[in-house]
Amino acid sequence: MRGTLRIFICLLLPIAVLAAGAPDPARAQQQEKRIALVVGNGAYAKSPLATTANDAGLIAQTLQAAGFDVVGARDLDGDTLRKSFRDFIQKAQASGPGTVAMVYLAGYGVQLAGENYFIPVDSNITRDTDIPTEALRISDYARQLAAIPLKANIVVLDAARAQPFIEGGQPIASGLALVEPDPNMLIAFNAAPGTVAPQEPGPYGIYAQSLAEMIRTGGLPLPEVFDRVRLRVNEASKGAQVPWNEQKISTPFSFFDRGPDAPPPEASAAQVAAIRSKPIRDLGVQDAYAAALERDTLPAYEEFLAAYPNDPMSKRVMAIVAARREAITWRRTYRTDTPEAYWSYLRRYPRGPHAGDARRRLAILTAPAEPPPTFAMIDYDVPPPPPEEVVYVDRPVLYFSDPDFGFAPPPPPPVYYLPPPPPDFVVLEPPLPVVGLFVLPQPIFVPIPVFVSPPVYVAPPPNNIIYNNIHNTTVINTVINRPPAPAAGVGAGAGPGNLAPAVAGRANPAGAAVPQAVTQRAALIQQGKAPMPPSATIQPTARPATPPGTPANVAPNARPSALPGALPGTPPGTTPNAPGTAPNAAPQTKLPAANTLPVPGSHGGPPAPPAGAAGTPPGGKPLPTATAPTAPGVTPPAHPGAPTTAAPGTTPPPHPGAPTAVAPTT
Repeated sequence: MRGTLRIFICLLLPIAVLAAGAPDPARAQQQEKRIALVVGNGAYAKSPLATTANDAGLIAQTLQAAGFDVVGARDLDGDTLRKSFRDFIQKAQASGPGTVAMVYLAGYGVQLAGENYFIPVDSNITRDTDIPTEALRISDYARQLAAIPLKANIVVLDAARAQPFIEGGQPIASGLALVEPDPNMLIAFNAAPGTVAPQEPGPYGIYAQSLAEMIRTGGLPLPEVFDRVRLRVNEASKGAQVPWNEQKISTPFSFFDRGPDAPPPEASAAQVAAIRSKPIRDLGVQDAYAAALERDTLPAYEEFLAAYPNDPMSKRVMAIVAARREAITWRRTYRTDTPEAYWSYLRRYPRGPHAGDARRRLAILTAPAEPPPTFAMIDYDVPPPPPEEVVYVDRPVLYFSDPDFGFAPPPPPPVYYLPPPPPDFVVLEPPLPVVGLFVLPQPIFVPIPVFVSPPVYVAPPPNNIIYNNIHNTTVINTVINRPPAPAAGVGAGAGPGNLAPAVAGRANPAGAAVPQAVTQRAALIQQGKAPMPPSATIQPTARPATPPGTPANVAPNARPSALPGALPGTPPGTTPNAPGTAPNAAPQTKLPAANTLPVPGSHGGPPAPPAGAAGTPPGGKPLPTATAPTAPGVTPPAHPGAPTTAAPGTTPPPHPGAPTAVAPTT
């Protein structure tokens, strides 16, 4: 008997050891690092852009919530922009193979001879020949990222706009050039190749807001995020804008996961798959238009035209087809890069968008403008355009909102293609006023749904306040670092006198860190060794009637949300750190909910106290904001103006300028 028991234990022990050592599937997955570079250029001396800096701030905030280590800035000149890119590529190289790198650029972009360029705010472009020297060629940096063994690369160009720089001489094609992504890369444009997005008054652009919405939805594979962005932008712009993306990423990636308590979708996955797999000719016209737009391929659009040639949407789809066919033809021409190729393009599109590019290349190749009699056309990937298409590409700029074409507004997409947006993400309030040069505007934070969170295998970035403090049962937590008071005789606006607090390290703890190159540039400006960029005088993001010197990281109307997965024993109103993260070194301050008193110095609130006023000693350094509570659940203010948290069921006595956060009753 004893021998039998010994044999049984010997057999059972290896099984127990294996079971104990079997890793959890989520934990067994390699930790994924996420890094991002976010730039919003809007303060151009010629034709400033109203939304691009705000858009960059919104995307930076959204990516931080998704676990990205974000560096971002606005209104960068050429030197600083190039250095920021180099720093980011070095960061990607040092980050390791389990890294997802994302670049988001908002501003003016142009194409020249098949290459896309991003325009710095200090560029001096008047002719086509100025573009290669004054602007950044995107492919130079995309190729460097693609050469690094990363998990995935995502490059988003929110820059397809009607350019104001080249007014005479040899014209250039509008919008951005159709490109092919490198392996392991996704490239996305805010408007289809060869087209431009309309000007927008703000506070945010449709594309950036739609991208932030789809990232926050959670549970969407990367291609579906951008497919839904295309549908949402087309719906919100009434057809005036059709985003584009192409990707060669085989590794699964999702910005957020959805928890088991997430609301069920409007249609089951089986129903959606059955509808989406149908040929377009077997769908109703509303579903057919949504299907063609979601697939976003030339065959899908042509299938729609064949099925519904007389529908009001056919003219709009024909314009999309015309732009895509011309873009494909030019890409094939440019990649061949021979006189025969450029003669072939000019034979198809003698007045096309890239006719000027073709003639420039012929001159560089020392080939005659006219082909010889023995000339033979090259083979293209697409057939030549029918006559009814040519009208859409024989013009300097192609707008899908052009009133000359009489386009009908598109129908809303069915819910199984695109669910309605969250109610609190339909109309976003303007961001808080920017403080200091280069610093991104901080959007008024809209809490992520409680059932959405970054995947558990994502390595939390260092000092990422948003990542650690998205959710809270009562209020939204953030870190408030009040900048030192300006020296005597120095104003509080954006200028050399207050650059140090604005750009040193993580100037806005709730926002993106400032790139090292931007910090160095600001220091040179402060020392008078570099010229002041246009962003020092052009502030398209500042709101009128806002007191100067408003802290950029105070959200007076931050909305409450609920904490998913709260740890047992966690007191109400506190936020535990995410698993595997270090505690925040800086003290936490509770911000008021939407119905509490406004923060001093904020929009709609009383003026901020000057340096040396109550709660701020001379010299501008704030007093500590954390003291031991005097009663269970009650945290008294450390100084006048500090927020107060009341015990359950109690109402704290308000004092002038003190925002109040009340814990939930039990």
